[in-house]
Amino acid sequence: MLHSFKYGESKIIVDLLTEWCGRMSCIATLSKSNKGKLKKQYFQPLTLLEVVTVTKPHVQLAQLKEARVNIPFVSIPFHPYKLSIALFTAEFLRLATKNEQTDPLIFNYAINSIEWLDSCTGSVANFHLVFMMRLSRFLGFYPNMENHRQGDWFDLRAGCFCGQPPLHSDVVPPTEADNIQLLLRMNFSTMHLFRMDRKERNRMAETILHYYRLHLPDFSEMKSFAVLKELF
Repeated sequence: MLHSFKYGESKIIVDLLTEWCGRMSCIATLSKSNKGKLKKQYFQPLTLLEVVTVTKPHVQLAQLKEARVNIPFVSIPFHPYKLSIALFTAEFLRLATKNEQTDPLIFNYAINSIEWLDSCTGSVANFHLVFMMRLSRFLGFYPNMENHRQGDWFDLRAGCFCGQPPLHSDVVPPTEADNIQLLLRMNFSTMHLFRMDRKERNRMAETILHYYRLHLPDFSEMKSFAVLKELF
C-alpha cells in the first residue's frame, strides 16, 4: 500500500503496487464495524496486503472489495526512525513506479526490502540510500561502474563515471562521486559498515533524487524528505 486519501464520507482512494497488475488505483468503502472487510488501519503506507479487486471496462478506478494484512509489521509502526523511513519509501515508490506495468521483480524487491527494514535490529540510517539506488537497476538506469577510477566525476545524465566533467551541470564532483561508488557497493546487510554524517547522507539522498528526476520526468519533489533530513 503506497498512499490513500479520503473521498467523501466513507470512501478512500488507494494507490497500490501489486505483483501481477503493476500500479493500481482503487476506490474502497471503509467498514463501519469491526467485522467489516475494509478497515481504516489497513491503509497505512507500506502495509503489506492481500486484496480482492473488481475492474470494469472503461472505468479508471478498480473497486477494492476485500483486504487483509498479509505480513503484519513487528517494529515499523512503533519505531519512530523506521516509521519515517517507511513514509519516505512509500512516497518514493509511488513516484518512481507511477507508470510501471506488471513487474514481479520490482514488487518482490520492494516486499523483501520492507520485510528487511521491519526485522532489522541494527542501524537503518542508510536504508533509504541503498533502497533508492538499487531500485534504479529494475527501472533501467542503474549507474555504470565500469572503468571507475579514484577522482572521477559522475555524470548524472549518462549514469556513468568519467575522467573529465561533461559539458552540462548535472554532474557530481570527484569528492562526492567517490561516495556514490561506495554506495553502489552497499547492501542492506553491509550498509552499517559505511559511516556517513548527516550532511553527507542528506547530500547523497539529494543527489539520488536528482538522478531520478533526470531519468523519470514525472518524478516530483518529495514532501517526506524534509522530515528524513532532520532525523538522519
